[in-house]
Amino acid sequence: MRYNRVVVKVGTSTLTHETGALNLERMDALIRTLNDLMNGGTEVILVSSGAIGAGVGRAKLPGRPASLREKQAAAAIGQCSLIHIYDKLSSEYGHGVAQLLLTALDLSEPVRRENVRKTLDTLIGWGVLPIINANDAVSTEEIETPQDKIFSENDTLSALVAVTAEADLLVLLTDIPGLYDADPRANPDAKLIARVSAVTPQLRAACSGAGTHRGTGGMITKLDAGVMALRHGIDMIITHGENPAALYDAVYGRRPVGTLFSNT
Repeated sequence: MRYNRVVVKVGTSTLTHETGALNLERMDALIRTLNDLMNGGTEVILVSSGAIGAGVGRAKLPGRPASLREKQAAAAIGQCSLIHIYDKLSSEYGHGVAQLLLTALDLSEPVRRENVRKTLDTLIGWGVLPIINANDAVSTEEIETPQDKIFSENDTLSALVAVTAEADLLVLLTDIPGLYDADPRANPDAKLIARVSAVTPQLRAACSGAGTHRGTGGMITKLDAGVMALRHGIDMIITHGENPAALYDAVYGRRPVGTLFSNT
């Protein structure tokens, strides 16, 4: 099965080194692959985390800030670095980029959501790569209230974008090859789950835990994204971001990649 419109979400841990600085080799491979998919007729939207992480590296901070104002300042710095590099890389491969910084209200209020959809449709029609991130520099709920994370970092945001854009496939590029029946970092016998058709309480129990120290997402937020995708008939794949070229297999259906969420 070949997918026509694809939303790709890339996490902070995929975009940055352990130092917090941007992983330029990984970013180049990602943008090259997305541009090539676009050349082949696939409509692509990128949801990119990494603004705070990139800001930490750019400002040479000792680690991820704890205070809200510092997180917002780091996001403002890092977003400039991210979009500058994305634009430079994508222009080398033939496609322009556009930046959309969204808040929860933009995708929950009907008029704003429709405006987002129309903008995405127009950019895609122009052959431009839309790059979306949460507007962390001004909107605090996405980065500061863990008891009510509307975007749950960018996993839920990417699912909302996929629904708004009427995408066929959502791909979450993360720091492990897919969804496991136990934490593979702690349990060497953990087995990869190839396919999920429903998110059960047992599956949630097996996927508890946070992400890496450079990001805030974990597998639970990815399960939440999967629930939303399944509810709207959108396939979703969780796979390792280490090799962005795996997107060819995911988009063109050449072979199984990571964990596929699908109810078809």
